[in-house]
Formats: sequence, C-alpha cells, structure tokens
Amino acid sequence: MAGSIEAVQKILQETVAPGISRLEIELAGVKADIKSLQSEVKRLDDKIDNGLARLDTRIDHLEDKLTTALEIRERLAALEAKVAAH
Repeated sequence: MAGSIEAVQKILQETVAPGISRLEIELAGVKADIKSLQSEVKRLDDKIDNGLARLDTRIDHLEDKLTTALEIRERLAALEAKVAAH
C-alpha cells in the first residue's frame, strides 16, 4: 500500500507539478499585463480629463464672448432706434 501511495505521488510530481509551475508563471505574466493595462487606462483617463477641462474652459470663454456680442447688439439696436426717432 505504501508503495502504491509513493508511486501515485511520484506520478503527480512528474506530471501535475510541472503543469502547475507553468500555470504559475503564466499567471504572473497575466498579472503583469493587467497592471500594464491598468496603468494605460489611468493615463488615458487623465488625458481625457485634461482635454475635457480645456474644452470646458474654451466653452466658457466662447460663452462670455457670445454674451458680450449680444449685449453690444442690443445696445446698437437701442442707439439705432434713438437715432431713427430724432
């Protein structure tokens, strides 16, 4: 019986153990790839956030210019009405 157990252990060590070692190595590679992808996603997120912030600033600036243009148009229309009334 003890010989059978030793034979089974030897078979497992010769067949299963190398496979497990290969899987552990592959798993370590997959973990490294995932970390790399996470870093890339973070970099892209930061880049998108920065782009959106710049876009928000430009939109605010354009909104200010549009407001100014509308105020000037209203004042010009009021002046034209005064001139036409005289």
